[in-house]
Amino acid sequence: MKSKELDGLPRRNEMHRVYDKLNIQIYETRRQMGVAATQIVSQKIAELLGTQPFVNVIFAAAPSQNEFLEALVQTKPIDWSRINAFHMDEYIGLPPGDSRAFASFLKSKIFSRLPFRTVNYIEGIAEDIEKECKRYAGLLAKNPPDIVCMGIGENGHIAFNDPPVADFADPLMVKKVELDAECRQQQVNDKCFDAFGDVPTHAVTLTVPALLSGKYIYCIVPGEKKANAVFNALNGEISERCPASILRRHEHAILFLDKDSAGRL
Repeated sequence: MKSKELDGLPRRNEMHRVYDKLNIQIYETRRQMGVAATQIVSQKIAELLGTQPFVNVIFAAAPSQNEFLEALVQTKPIDWSRINAFHMDEYIGLPPGDSRAFASFLKSKIFSRLPFRTVNYIEGIAEDIEKECKRYAGLLAKNPPDIVCMGIGENGHIAFNDPPVADFADPLMVKKVELDAECRQQQVNDKCFDAFGDVPTHAVTLTVPALLSGKYIYCIVPGEKKANAVFNALNGEISERCPASILRRHEHAILFLDKDSAGRL
């Protein structure tokens, strides 16, 4: 059965599938995928603003989100002054204002371009990282996520929950993690860093339970380099070996793909 959230969307160059509870939409191009995701996200924001004073949205920072974020910035009308913005992970130890930091990416792509009520950054340069994790977890507790806009890593991670550190029953909402080699190499593949050795070894991330606490999850995953991760997430067992597989248990999640990321389906 298709989610009612899919009703009314253009059907051209689009395929719908369902894996367990997870709705899948496949588009011909990255741009079509990004625009379609923007349609659904903006519709949901408008719906929520009709019933509650504020909406809390978590954003991912990655090149895979470019088309979606660009389309979202141009969407009208949304009362951004009633939206609290968060991001889901951040490197530890990059210099203040470093353009490679996720905070810098999101500031450039969306946070500085829209009049949000609040923008809540993870401080990867905090002197006490454990204290920073608790601070950010407190913000999420006070502002429970309504919408999570995310991607999937080449190793199947969601946020920086790589297979070695992902925990579907994690007692924490935010934690410090060590990045595995495949995750760090992806940052080079995405041209975010020049060389493997430049990629930080540790980061702060929202945990899997924190991401799944979002009422609605919209996962945007383009590109052929993600095809294996998408296949494993949808066809393998639901386990921490492919953290993204847990999306199949969420009641209100949609996975947006282009023809390249859906190439193995």
